[in-house]
Amino acid sequence: MHIHILGICGTFMGGLALIARELGYEVSGSDQNVYPPMSTQLAEQGIQLMEGYRAENLTKRPDLVVIGNAMSRGNPEVEAVLNQGIRYVSGPQWLSEAVLQNKWVLAVAGTHGKTTTTSMLSWILEHQGFKPGFLVGGIPMNFGISARLGESDFFVIEADEYDSAFFDKRSKFVHYRPRTAILNNLEYDHADIFPDLDAIKKQFHHLVRTIPSEGLIISPACEHNIDDVLAMGCWTPVARTSINGGSDWNAELINTDGSQFNVLMNGEKQGCVAWELTGNHNVFNVLSAIVAAKHVGIRPADAINALGEFKNVKRRMEIIAKINGVTIYDDFAHHPTAIETTLDGLRKQVGNERIIAIVEPRSNTMRLGVHTESLALSLNKADIAVLYQPDNLGWDLSGLTRYASNIEICRSLDEIINLLKQEARYGGHFVLMSNGSFGGIYQKLQAALQ
Repeated sequence: MHIHILGICGTFMGGLALIARELGYEVSGSDQNVYPPMSTQLAEQGIQLMEGYRAENLTKRPDLVVIGNAMSRGNPEVEAVLNQGIRYVSGPQWLSEAVLQNKWVLAVAGTHGKTTTTSMLSWILEHQGFKPGFLVGGIPMNFGISARLGESDFFVIEADEYDSAFFDKRSKFVHYRPRTAILNNLEYDHADIFPDLDAIKKQFHHLVRTIPSEGLIISPACEHNIDDVLAMGCWTPVARTSINGGSDWNAELINTDGSQFNVLMNGEKQGCVAWELTGNHNVFNVLSAIVAAKHVGIRPADAINALGEFKNVKRRMEIIAKINGVTIYDDFAHHPTAIETTLDGLRKQVGNERIIAIVEPRSNTMRLGVHTESLALSLNKADIAVLYQPDNLGWDLSGLTRYASNIEICRSLDEIINLLKQEARYGGHFVLMSNGSFGGIYQKLQAALQ
């Protein structure tokens, strides 16, 4: 069977390609932006990649086309699929029908922390010999690939609330039917498809309605938007987590940066997590992963032991270089809350050392200018916050300086690099934050600082 994937270099669609290849299908795909690490990962698996969307890409007529949610009517290849009557489905529907039937699905949902938590949970199951399948919106360093079929009845999936396809406006996660569901948090995001927070809550409740009464929902006790979702109706037991709090599952911080803490279940110590990750957000992430692992039969102490060997996902505070007293990080944070918690964790770790945050406001929500004051305030742990203002951004970032005095606006990558070259004389931590390629600044900056 020949499957052709539109938008194949997206993290989700690329993961589907790997799984389809593992199932023995012939796989090809097209995308407008073919660049590493996904392009490299796909090429290594023998998957044919086509640059750009054209009707000619379908000359070798596939048996099925899997259409990514970035595709819309008017796209030449989409139009060709429809005109030629080729069978097509959304990515989430294909995954549900081809892979997730009869699986124990462990789904990780929420505005933030999905990729990291999915990677943690997958690694815990792997470490304990469960050999799970997984699909992660990034590349977990413990595995080196973003998705695999697995060798067991367990499948761990990053459960995204974004819509499924141009012909299916339900959130992706309603297709997955999890037995174990982590609801990390819930904030307003994806302003291009959701008019307000209530619209997102409704989609989360659609997910809750699919979880069996013998399943489990896991969520932080402090997430009141999740409380609102569950108040709409919940038929599943809920396990709550907290930090220095009173929940059944509680993290007792030893280091304030979150790099070391005790894990308590009903007040009884289960073990101590000591790792390289920082920030309260990662403490909540790991608590959820431990609770989810227990739901499938893994003792908390064994889960904690596995976490001692956990390697974070690429592009999650990944140190990519240390040059002449400057440490350069690549981070995927692209929402004010994620930016704030990431910088807060780093600040607690490095103390008074200089932190410079370099942000590309690239997500659809950012590009619509939904976050203004919250974006400015999220950068307050940085000594200097450099924001990239390309010509096509659509709104003027200079207004952010009304809310914070540490913000610098740059209109080109060369301007950013020249500024950072000056600041590099004083050393410190340069955190590059974007959910895209940031114009290749990672390589350019390293070359400039050598």
